[in-house]
Amino acid sequence: MKWQDKTETALRIAKDAGALALDYFHKLDTLRIDQKGHQDFVTEADRTVELTMRAALGAAFPEDTIVGEEHAPHPGTSGFTWVIDPIDGTANFINAIPLWCVILAGVYKGKTRIGIIYDPVHDEAFVATRGGGATLNGAPMQVAKGKGIGEGTIGIGSNGRKRPESFMRAVQGLTAEGGVMVRNASGGLSLAYTAAGRFLGYIEDHMNAWDCLAGQLLIQEAGGRIEEQDADDMIAVGGRVVVGAPEVFDDLLRIAKAAFPS
Repeated sequence: MKWQDKTETALRIAKDAGALALDYFHKLDTLRIDQKGHQDFVTEADRTVELTMRAALGAAFPEDTIVGEEHAPHPGTSGFTWVIDPIDGTANFINAIPLWCVILAGVYKGKTRIGIIYDPVHDEAFVATRGGGATLNGAPMQVAKGKGIGEGTIGIGSNGRKRPESFMRAVQGLTAEGGVMVRNASGGLSLAYTAAGRFLGYIEDHMNAWDCLAGQLLIQEAGGRIEEQDADDMIAVGGRVVVGAPEVFDDLLRIAKAAFPS
């Protein structure tokens, strides 16, 4: 299968979706906002952007399955699955904080083959194909090199699925090793920033597939390491995410296992 052909079409779809989301972002005062759970919001922008992406993917790849955060799965026959997060970082989005993104991943036979994270506010497109490397706006992208935990920033995520004590254990573990942490409320952007060498790594006790599959592939293709998972299992139930530059990954995995016991 020619992943590059699919990737080019998927990138156009993600950018068009980003432009639509950005238009909503510029008129937040008119936006309807609903709350799904603690610090878990959804807007008409999330729903409309996902429907737009589904329609475009369905037109381009009618035999592929489509899974998204806000709507029921659309079954396909090809064995290839598109995984959509129309706006990752909705809490930022609704508060006019310019840290959110559109995420699109392509999965085949348990492996993520295509990963796209598009930040429309800054017009940054992070793109990877399995075996084809990772790019930022078309230029090759690399994780940070030669730095320990105390020499850069570690992203950390939290969510309403786990007890807050696990997050605090992770913070304590990272602090004890001299780490500087940031929680930017967009796991997708945090993963993209790790792939681009801006963050040294990222940990979170649980992420859904639409939040993390694209970013994990970006990091692998940019020379980083990830805690391996079957992509189909992640689509079904999600899981812990640990990623990082080679020099810090083992330490981050150790800290995450202690903080987020399975």
